[in-house]
Amino acid sequence: MNIAYLNGQYLPIEQAKISPLDRGFLFGDGVYEVVPSYEGKLVGFLPHLQRMNKGLEAIGISTGWSENQWLDLCLKLIQQNGAGNLGIYLQISRGTYDTRAHRFPDKVNPTIFAFCFEIPPAPVADKSLAKTYTVSTARDIRWDRRDIKSTSLLGNVLHYQQGVEQGNQETLLFNDRNELTEASSCNAFIVKNGSVITPPLDHQKLPGITRQILIDILRNDGNISVEERTVTMDEVAEADEVWITSSSREIAPVIAIDSVPVGDGQVGDVWLAAQTLFSANRFNY
Repeated sequence: MNIAYLNGQYLPIEQAKISPLDRGFLFGDGVYEVVPSYEGKLVGFLPHLQRMNKGLEAIGISTGWSENQWLDLCLKLIQQNGAGNLGIYLQISRGTYDTRAHRFPDKVNPTIFAFCFEIPPAPVADKSLAKTYTVSTARDIRWDRRDIKSTSLLGNVLHYQQGVEQGNQETLLFNDRNELTEASSCNAFIVKNGSVITPPLDHQKLPGITRQILIDILRNDGNISVEERTVTMDEVAEADEVWITSSSREIAPVIAIDSVPVGDGQVGDVWLAAQTLFSANRFNY
């Protein structure tokens, strides 16, 4: 049985109901997070919470919840759903109001919803076991506040589906200057001459937690150069390695872009070194 949380109650997920007048349903007016956990241990809980609170502040929603309340919610959901390998989905919408109107309503309580879902075991640093990806490319058509982890994901969904319809598992996106932004559900990295390179954060990109943790781990280790700078799609095409990163994938090697192999078309040595470090430190954040 999947036990969810909704506005103060833990209950079977099939019993969790919201009003069709909830602004999350009507407008996508809310934010969300997904926190991975392996055998009851959370990965990046504090950075996830910080990003969620920053998103809530950006759109003018206040829950009044403390860090300990959010942590308690996550741990209770893990306990009630049998531990194992679980993603904890957290969603906060502006709440339910009796009139559909674009302006923010006065005196409305946020809707807080959370549930768990099974995720694969944590990736391991082994080239033979790495899940590889092939991706499409597309001009980024989404709105310009992609730094907010909004529940309004139609642009992302359309980009992701484009990749699927082309026989791939993701879509790398570029802006009107032919610069890499991110992927439809991931951040993106390239590797060239041993250096790990990723676009700098701005309103075009989600500040990914795996991205943040990976950069911190690599810089603390000091053996692999890390650059945050503009990356052109020409550089992507000429990269030795390309990775996509997310909480559910960690560091995923891309072996082909638009049916053209990346480098030699194999999982790279820099990926192996980076995933080794990430695996050793994933629970430190």
